[in-house]
Amino acid sequence: MATLTPEQALERAQAAAEAAREAANAAQSYADMISTDMVATGVSVATGGAVDPTVFRFAIFVLAIFVGYYVVWSVTPALHTPLMSVTNAISSVIVVGALLAVGVQVADVASSGAAWGATVLGFIALVLASVNIFGGFLVTARMLAMYKKKG
Repeated sequence: MATLTPEQALERAQAAAEAAREAANAAQSYADMISTDMVATGVSVATGGAVDPTVFRFAIFVLAIFVGYYVVWSVTPALHTPLMSVTNAISSVIVVGALLAVGVQVADVASSGAAWGATVLGFIALVLASVNIFGGFLVTARMLAMYKKKG
């Protein structure tokens, strides 16, 4: 095995970096093709363009509303406490995302108007998710207190 000069090593590293960049771009294009837009486009193609992908997405949204409504209202009262715990866990993920939105926007591009808009929306999401978590813990504590023996 021959020893490489620094120039040769640099050229090989640049070629490897370029190959990695091309592979990453190809992977991104494959991921874009597999995304949910492909489902909507597939429905549009299957129906001969009769159904617009936006209408298809809106129909899924409306169906999700109805399914969510009937699922939540059919939960028995004994399961509300575990359901609140799951809701609190989801809200904690929202808090982490809001903190990232607020922190990254202020640190990186604080001068642009869009950055301030994202920061304000991130802060609002942070406040609302925090209120949701706090209220969820209060409701959970109150429901658990109902099951304690009195006296």
